[in-house]
Amino acid sequence: MTTPQAAPRGTVAVAYSAGRDSTALLHATAVAAAALDLQVVALHVHHGLMQQADAWLETARRQCARWRAKGLPVRFAAIRLQTKPARGDSVEAWARRERRVALTRMAQAEGASLVLLAQHRRDQAETVLLQALRGAGPAGLAAMPRAWQADGLAWARPWIDQPREAIEAYGRANRLHHVDDASNADRRFARSRLRQRVWPSLVQSFPDAEQALAAVARRAQEADAVLDLHLAVDLAALAEDDGLRLPVWRSWSPARQRQVLRGWLQQRLGQGAADALVQRLCSELPACRTGRWPVDGKRMVALHREVLRLRDVPSDRSTEATAPLRIDLSRPGHHALPGWGGAVDVRRVRRGGVTAVALQSCELRDRRGGERFQLHAAGMPRSLKKQYQLVGVPQWERGGPLVLSAGRLLYVPGLGIDARWLQPDQAGLTLVWRPDPASPPQG
Repeated sequence: MTTPQAAPRGTVAVAYSAGRDSTALLHATAVAAAALDLQVVALHVHHGLMQQADAWLETARRQCARWRAKGLPVRFAAIRLQTKPARGDSVEAWARRERRVALTRMAQAEGASLVLLAQHRRDQAETVLLQALRGAGPAGLAAMPRAWQADGLAWARPWIDQPREAIEAYGRANRLHHVDDASNADRRFARSRLRQRVWPSLVQSFPDAEQALAAVARRAQEADAVLDLHLAVDLAALAEDDGLRLPVWRSWSPARQRQVLRGWLQQRLGQGAADALVQRLCSELPACRTGRWPVDGKRMVALHREVLRLRDVPSDRSTEATAPLRIDLSRPGHHALPGWGGAVDVRRVRRGGVTAVALQSCELRDRRGGERFQLHAAGMPRSLKKQYQLVGVPQWERGGPLVLSAGRLLYVPGLGIDARWLQPDQAGLTLVWRPDPASPPQG
């Protein structure tokens, strides 16, 4: 049984549930740290899901105290999760997500630079099998990485290539005591069903299944790393601000198109996109020049002028017109307008703005039809529809109130200040419409 590699001089953290695997890892780390003059902190997460959770926390705390009394450099830290899985949430996914957040917070608070996790080769093999059954590609089949960087910390699984039997032997040799989590036998969870019903039969028919599946993970990790390099080059070639230019994309092979769309959506969404969305986009985009595709209840993928972008779904305002509003916009600042689902920012500009007097008594109202807007000094007033088309503002980005002063149109979201109000060579003020702001903009 190999012991974990030492971290740089300082504090090493170990995720410690008090179960068999994490108990063995914590002990082995503490023994190695004692010889290297390092400190070890055991990080325990109380999920609040099991009746025994309080008892497990106390068991973990007492075990660390006993080892510390025997001269091992171990201290203990714990967090009780304050959230619960939302209705319809996967309990397993919720626990993984919240546990990672809690471990990060504790490790940072304790001054650790490295966090060790206790997964072993059997865990890796099970993960590969579960990901395959979910239809995963190379990234999913890569399963759990041995080491990575995140949130300013180094993370590692030093025993990811070690068989479970070696960890059990280490625990017996050192007379280690651990708790048993009953949820590991709960057949509501996919991994538990796999362990109880599938794994025994699989190993009986294929004795080397664990080693073979772990090898699949290693090869998938290599393939995924190469794909990531190619994806980065492709995304850079197609990037336009926050969007994806499609003319060149359309000339690529279907497999390359799907890979780019998955990667771009992953970047924009912060998570993997549904395969059905990727397949639909690949099927419809080659023949489309404009369109919208829902991602979820709040976001959509929008195509306009050959650029694909992720956008918020326009707020579902009442079909009744919002009542006109009188407002003073003569001072720079942020003016929230919940009735229109957004806000107006007033900013100073050195030239090309309007006077403060013009903004002292503004009327904000919805479009009524017949409004005419002059885009620039040499142009002619035209309908808002024609000006939107000329500038290239898509239909779904034409929301927000019109701003009038003295009964004349002064500002239109997406178009800007009407040229008839501008002072080209003088300092003044300008307006910017911000739909659904989460908070006032900075700067």
